[in-house]
Amino acid sequence: MSVSRPGKTGEVPAYTGVVGNESESFVRTMKADALQESGTLPTQNGGGCNTVINGVLGDDAGTEQWVRPKGSSAAPQVDVENNLLLDFKLGSKKQEPGSCAEALTKLSSSAALKEPEQTFQLKPEVSLAPAERLWSTVREEPVKLRTASSGVGSAPPLTVMQMFQETVASHGHLPALVFKQGGQWVTLSYMEYYQQCRAAAKSFLKLGLERYHGVGILGFNSPEWFIADIGCIMAGGLAVGIYTTNSAEACQYVADNCDANILVVENHKQLVKILKVKDQLPHLKAIVQYKDELEQKLPNLYTWKEFMQLGVTESDDALDEIIHSQKANECCSLIYTSGTTGSPKGAMLSHDNITWVSLAAGTMTELTKGIETVVSYLPLSHIAAQVNDMWVGMRFAATTYFADPDALKGTLVNTLRDVRPTTFLGVPRVWEKMQEKMKSVGAKSSTLRKWVSDWAKAIGLQASYNVMNGNPTVPWGHLLANNLVFKRVREALGLDRCHSCFTGAAPITKDTLEYFMSLGIPIYELYGMSESTGPHTISWGGGFRIMSCGKELPGAQSKLDKPDADGNGEVCFWGRHVFMGYLNMPDKTAEALDSDGWLHSGDLGKHDDDGFLYITGRIKELIITAGGENIPPVAIEDRVKEELPIVSNVMLVGDKRKFLAMLLTLKCVVDESGNPTDELSPEMVDFCKCHGVAATRISDITTQKEPAVYQAIQKGVDRVNTRAVSNAQKVQKWTILPQDFSISGGELGPTMKLKRPVVHKMYKEEIDNFYRE
Repeated sequence: MSVSRPGKTGEVPAYTGVVGNESESFVRTMKADALQESGTLPTQNGGGCNTVINGVLGDDAGTEQWVRPKGSSAAPQVDVENNLLLDFKLGSKKQEPGSCAEALTKLSSSAALKEPEQTFQLKPEVSLAPAERLWSTVREEPVKLRTASSGVGSAPPLTVMQMFQETVASHGHLPALVFKQGGQWVTLSYMEYYQQCRAAAKSFLKLGLERYHGVGILGFNSPEWFIADIGCIMAGGLAVGIYTTNSAEACQYVADNCDANILVVENHKQLVKILKVKDQLPHLKAIVQYKDELEQKLPNLYTWKEFMQLGVTESDDALDEIIHSQKANECCSLIYTSGTTGSPKGAMLSHDNITWVSLAAGTMTELTKGIETVVSYLPLSHIAAQVNDMWVGMRFAATTYFADPDALKGTLVNTLRDVRPTTFLGVPRVWEKMQEKMKSVGAKSSTLRKWVSDWAKAIGLQASYNVMNGNPTVPWGHLLANNLVFKRVREALGLDRCHSCFTGAAPITKDTLEYFMSLGIPIYELYGMSESTGPHTISWGGGFRIMSCGKELPGAQSKLDKPDADGNGEVCFWGRHVFMGYLNMPDKTAEALDSDGWLHSGDLGKHDDDGFLYITGRIKELIITAGGENIPPVAIEDRVKEELPIVSNVMLVGDKRKFLAMLLTLKCVVDESGNPTDELSPEMVDFCKCHGVAATRISDITTQKEPAVYQAIQKGVDRVNTRAVSNAQKVQKWTILPQDFSISGGELGPTMKLKRPVVHKMYKEEIDNFYRE
């Protein structure tokens, strides 16, 4: 790792600091591999500066520690008159720096600061642009921050680049990104990662990227995706992820809405979409393809290698000037909603949204800097993956491994076994597929193995509930069960080093949660949305309840608007993670943010006595029957899945109707592209055999309305109905659809969330048939 001297442009400083005043912070970061001991020093006040020597400016001591070389007894000193924090006293001569540049000159010429371990570089103050409102729909307009008076919510605002530079300065030698090349893992250190982002930023500027204009990124997770995103932000643009499943028309909408100057695509398949619509993109100046060779040469179309060379002659000083001009309360990224109820909306995220949520989430889940490892495979155009893989990783100097593009088609577990991550985020469908696979394997085991497995899982479930409830009792036989079953399962899944397994982005069933709890793998639920920069509440090892999505981030608040007699109300968010507004959509922004600045989620929820939040439904998804009863569908759908493991997807219908009915799909085999086939899954085939049915295809069952299968499903529905709180909540009719739901089919979103309006439209005839007399 190279270490810069003060004043050398374009490199990350080994040490950083700030000339203090009431609104500035002073942070010192050090060359990690040159230091072996750390010491925490007391707070000292310098004039109006309130410098915290062991951390960050403000009322709260931050998490950074002052560190010194092994064997050194010298303590940093404070020049009170000039608000300077020095490694050693400069002497009796009075220092009167008139600016950061002057102070830098004086410090770098001091005899006490000649060795690299004692060198400081002053950086511009952490400041905010003047703002009048908490929200905006204009890309250039800054916003006020929802800062707290103490705790994590009061942490100094940072831009994305300041967060990146601090991590590189303290952990630059550590691996940042790891990816497969020619079948071998290749590593980029944080220093290399930073330098490549700078190179990309200069290339974007060379191509004519304008301030606050978009760079759209269309492709599977890769180092190039990260570098394009961060390089765009460095250069003053707005980073925009575009879903790989988007049609050409959907890509055109997003690119046009954000005034994209440059589009970065993965391969020829994605390039073709852009070429179809490029004439409808008036701001587009260039396209970059980051995988494979170009199949055709076109003007303003570049390979990744060509692109990275474009900015070589661009000025480092010009780039640094752009970086230093950025303010934490300005927009730097757009997250587009999936558009299930209309055109996608571009949620504007500020630098502070990203840097603060990364700090809050990592602090709450007790991440350790320089230690964590994650696997990137979920769509980076979705906020959950972006925050988990890119931003929290950057804040806590984690190592991000990139899975193969076909991860969700079955290869993910291979990557997990290779990498053995310390944290893992999976949407519910990922956990359900793991569960199905393990059950399928278990069904073929010998009688003895099945008995041992069932015995161990019963012990594991009790142990997990004990931990959840704060009961220190360990069930008898747990150690043996761990050695015989749990340890082997964790190793087989690649989760043996994983201290935190998370799920989010869609509802998960109690059956799946308890299944993994029984194996000693508790899954912690997250809850949030694009408009809250990802997580608002988190469950973690220090506090979780089954079916709860946890507690609010430190520094964030919830309120329940218009609660009913049972305490269910609309969940509203407050905190520095709340987005700026929707780009160019003042009416939609006013619907999401009330006049006081609270974000209305549209979700129904309630808190228990211990402060854990439970999501009980979604206002727009509520089914209001002809009799006027409000019914949240998810709870009933989850019960059906619990009673009938052969069912893949369920959708309850009955809005403004006399009774409830249900669309069902059966579990099937998916092809290499991830599309559902007519072939029944092994679990479904076994189910049929147990009921004396020789079916191997969905059509075998639906065409003949196979009596044994239909009767078994009806019995499951009857069991669900016995738990209904009223007759109106009982399912009266159901049908099996000829094909499972999928992303490519349009029924599911990128994170496998059910798109109810789409399904209603696709299966209108089947739904109408339920209610024909």
